[in-house]
Amino acid sequence: MADIHLNSISKRFGDVEVIPDLSLTMPAGKFTVLLGPSGCGKSTLLRIIAGLEMPSSGEVRVGDRLVNDVPPSERGCAMVFQNYALYPHKTVRQNLSFPLRMAKVPAAEQTQRVDEIATVLELTPLLDRFPRQLSGGQRQRVAMGRAMIRRPEVFLYDEPLSNLDLELRVRLRLEIARTQRALKSTAVYVTHDQTEAMTLADQIVVLRKGRIEQVGAPLDLYRRPANLFVAGFIGTPKINLFTVDRCEPVSEGTRLTIGPLSLVVPRRFEVPVATVGFRPEQVRLGAAEASQVVFELADCETQAVEHLGDRAFCYLRSSLGELVVLAPDAQSRLSGALTLAVDADSLHFFGADETALR
Repeated sequence: MADIHLNSISKRFGDVEVIPDLSLTMPAGKFTVLLGPSGCGKSTLLRIIAGLEMPSSGEVRVGDRLVNDVPPSERGCAMVFQNYALYPHKTVRQNLSFPLRMAKVPAAEQTQRVDEIATVLELTPLLDRFPRQLSGGQRQRVAMGRAMIRRPEVFLYDEPLSNLDLELRVRLRLEIARTQRALKSTAVYVTHDQTEAMTLADQIVVLRKGRIEQVGAPLDLYRRPANLFVAGFIGTPKINLFTVDRCEPVSEGTRLTIGPLSLVVPRRFEVPVATVGFRPEQVRLGAAEASQVVFELADCETQAVEHLGDRAFCYLRSSLGELVVLAPDAQSRLSGALTLAVDADSLHFFGADETALR
């Protein structure tokens, strides 16, 4: 196991600055996910760790070693690519054993380790097939096995599941998580899918335009987003956010005016609230308890219903604009005047600079 340290990393492609100045530690034995929209620099960071890209400035350390000038093959990292990158003319067995042959591992040990990895990834019946004879999920498992067989200090995953169908993504996501726990190795995983990030990560790094927006455990980011961007990026369906027109202290706390709605929250703020939000699954319809904040909505109309088995989310158009709420039952189509009750502790508040108000 080895931790990874990025110290003041920057990267430019000509006149385009992709990563301005970034420092980050990825703990040994933990699963770190780099999460963000397309073009945020997450794959570039992964390639810098792997040695496939050179940073314009800064240091990359794997464990205690400075590896800026170390070739990719000597960094102790194994990479799983989005497009599998298998040798089409080699069998599964030959693809798996190839890194060992390059390392001049004895033939008997090669056979033993191939058999072990094939058993772990359920590839034993496929060892004599060629990549063209495999499904997409089988090819990705071979690519994972080829990385695992080297027993590297660090695993690097570059959106390995994005080309697969939903069922297979779920299965391999669980396989990656199980393998990571078994090997206890350091892993860095790039994705734009926040469901993958929430499922796999010990630590999520949310990126935007080459900058770190927040680093933390999955539930920390969900419950305590650092700013509007993280709040909107984490969570499915997305958080409901409303612009506050007026914010004033009152004896009970703070009165917020949002369009036609006036509500009182039992908190005082050092700076004015510019945006307030709540997550769809934290809303209850009907009478509120003493600890809850009430949103009275007029002229609600259901635009769509998202059915998720035992629950459903209603996408509404209302006097406050568009929002999403958890429906009381899977058959609901809400309309008319609605009373939404939200626990005061479940509300998220943001200032004019978009940072969260704690």
